[in-house]
Amino acid sequence: MNLDTQSLQPIINFIWTVADDVLINKYLENQYQDVILPMTVLRRLDLALEKSKDKVLKTHNDFKSKMDNLDGLLTSAAHGSGLAFYNTSPYTMKKLLDDPKNIDSNFLDYLNGYSENVQDIISKFKFRNQLETLENGGITFSLIEKFCNPKVELRPEKISPMAMGYMFEDLIRRFNEKTNAAAGRHFTPREIIELMTHLVYLPVKDQIQNGTFLVYDPCAGSGAMLTQSKKYATNPEGEIKSKATFHLYGQENTGEMYATCKSDMLLKNEDPDKIKFGSTLSEYGFDPNLKFNFMLTNPPYGTSWKQDIENLNVGSGKKIEINDLRFNLPIKNFKGELEEKCLTSRSNDGQLMFMLHMLSKMKDPKDGGSRIASVHNGSALFTGDAGSGESGIRQYILENDLLECIIQLPNDMFYNTGIATYIWILSNVKEDKRKGKVQLINASGKEFFTKMRKSLGSKRHQLTREHILKIQELYFAFDNADETYSKVFDNEDFGFYQITTHQPERNEKGNIIKDSKGKPKADKELKDSENVPLKESIDEYFAREVLPFAKNAWYDKKKMKVGYEIAFNKYFYQYEALRPLSDIAADILALEYETENLLKEIVE
Repeated sequence: MNLDTQSLQPIINFIWTVADDVLINKYLENQYQDVILPMTVLRRLDLALEKSKDKVLKTHNDFKSKMDNLDGLLTSAAHGSGLAFYNTSPYTMKKLLDDPKNIDSNFLDYLNGYSENVQDIISKFKFRNQLETLENGGITFSLIEKFCNPKVELRPEKISPMAMGYMFEDLIRRFNEKTNAAAGRHFTPREIIELMTHLVYLPVKDQIQNGTFLVYDPCAGSGAMLTQSKKYATNPEGEIKSKATFHLYGQENTGEMYATCKSDMLLKNEDPDKIKFGSTLSEYGFDPNLKFNFMLTNPPYGTSWKQDIENLNVGSGKKIEINDLRFNLPIKNFKGELEEKCLTSRSNDGQLMFMLHMLSKMKDPKDGGSRIASVHNGSALFTGDAGSGESGIRQYILENDLLECIIQLPNDMFYNTGIATYIWILSNVKEDKRKGKVQLINASGKEFFTKMRKSLGSKRHQLTREHILKIQELYFAFDNADETYSKVFDNEDFGFYQITTHQPERNEKGNIIKDSKGKPKADKELKDSENVPLKESIDEYFAREVLPFAKNAWYDKKKMKVGYEIAFNKYFYQYEALRPLSDIAADILALEYETENLLKEIVE
């Protein structure tokens, strides 16, 4: 899985210059990517078909009048491209340059010659919308000439899907920075994918040596997580060496990324029809009963899913009503009784909704079960009070014993965000020692990353092979031997009862005011809440933590809520002693001395 991102910079830099050299004054800066991204993908497809071009044209000409559907012939190795796509136009990008006067009409013919699966890619890029602008600006020839330059080496055998994903992320990041747009998505660096695949596949290494397995990413992006996970499992030189068949499924709702993902599936001879376009939450593209053995994803976090709510909502009032079984699940109330609740996160952050979606796609344990690796920010751990959708989602996961482990990664690991991120590992076929338990691994310290020689956007740190193995060892050890890095908890340790506490209202003389039934009236100003750990007696907690400070207080035993949160930093907090006052005073005096001398230099 090694990817030398620095070696890709010359290609990315050259592609980047196409905008300034060719598109300037013809396009607005925020429109550059509408041309550059599809041309990058088309050139990659063009190069993949180069060797088989004559064979495809001969087969097409020989049989086009004899058969209605030539797809089988034109994709076969014997008579066609040997890939899942083809182009029946007489042109390649290089041949288009031989006829400059007719390049616009010939370019359209070239695009129209692609098979239907590539037409879908062109359509999602909305690339035909650009042809008139290219023609009117007289820049079609210059654009194609640039992409045929040997410096743009995009052949599949030279540039892997992982590398293409990185290149696209870097180009999109640059476009966004140039137009002050927010990136919104988080492309997953190759070393994090490597860590995720290790923790998903290695625990079941012996069970996946043969057979057929389905791998799924509901936020597929460029498809790198799918292709790299399969490569890891089936690599004959790797740690697993599986001879099983792995089918890759994904869905993506961003046109450019969907088109990129589908193009690389074509190039890898994967089934492009297993990549769907649309929003996973409200426009799920597969059979609702389809289940997957493995799921790996990096869902968008801090991103609105309001449109999905509007598409799913069947209510007419303010309360959200969603009938979708993925999001209506049984969780326990404070009495210990199961109640079905519609679990939805707040509209400005849908990351946990993707988690619920994946849980609904897990295979039954009797059919082998499923394993999930998903990247999230800290919000998924603790946002949402008791009774909220977020807390309810965590409650469902923990009450059903689905969470194996959460790993905190170092900051500054992603290209477009420096915030803290966490990998969640889930399974419905936990090994015995993990049942009823959750492991937290703190891999955020300097022992787990190296600083990059040159930052790439917000990415300043990276994991080496040694760091990945160190985290892997902590996971498999599954103990509290080194509590600096790894701790094991019971599922219930993350749950609590939220109780509402009251204190009596008093009159001016300090006497307690009572209602008509002779009971103390609650003072609204003194209303408060307490979170009581699930493992504790509420009455004992109340007597210890509340009554010593408010002797007349009480709590409402009929209005309690159950909540779950994983306050990661609390469990790995390390006290750092304050510096001695003498050291602080010495620093202040030193600063005063420097400032005084500086003032003298300015005046003199």
